[in-house]
Amino acid sequence: MKPAAYENWYRSKRGSWIAGREFALLTHLVRPSPGESLLDLGTGTGHFARRFAAAGLAVSGLDPDRAALDYARSLAGGVDYLQGDMQTLPFADASFDYCSAVTSLCFVAEPQRALGEMWRVARRGVILGLLNRHSLLHWQKAGHGGYRGARWDSAAEVRAWADRLPGVSQPRFGSAIFLPGGGRLAAAAERIAPPRPLWGGFLAVYLKKMT
Repeated sequence: MKPAAYENWYRSKRGSWIAGREFALLTHLVRPSPGESLLDLGTGTGHFARRFAAAGLAVSGLDPDRAALDYARSLAGGVDYLQGDMQTLPFADASFDYCSAVTSLCFVAEPQRALGEMWRVARRGVILGLLNRHSLLHWQKAGHGGYRGARWDSAAEVRAWADRLPGVSQPRFGSAIFLPGGGRLAAAAERIAPPRPLWGGFLAVYLKKMT
């Protein structure tokens, strides 16, 4: 998908609603403070990077796709962008307060390797937005359209990843987008559904470093 078309989806009624719910859940789990730094990996057109920046964080975005980064830069938003691979990050240990990967780790063949790099360069913790295998979205969309080639993960698999990281506290989980079609019914379901049990199409995770 071309960068402009990808970004236009976020501007659609359904896309705006989904992204808003996802971002609200992530920040609820983490509660970052203004002025803290964040590296957004697989940032694409920078949609979530700009949201984090608007919340007061000092944000850098990294992606291998030069065209997506050029488009992201054209949208401004107070984010520094650079080209690179999340599996081999060009940063020293503990360079950022947080690392995030919002629906980007699901397109990485070796998630444990990428997560290890994120863990290395983060001082406070790692923020993940994943595609949830135990969801209606998976049943409807797996293998189709923009989801083609994506990996769908579970909370159990994330816990297994976390067990291989040094100094990680108990992972925090939440989920959103229980009825992915959007509309009034979906919005009503989101208002009343708790973030657990983890049945939403979007699986949010915060892996916090022990202090």
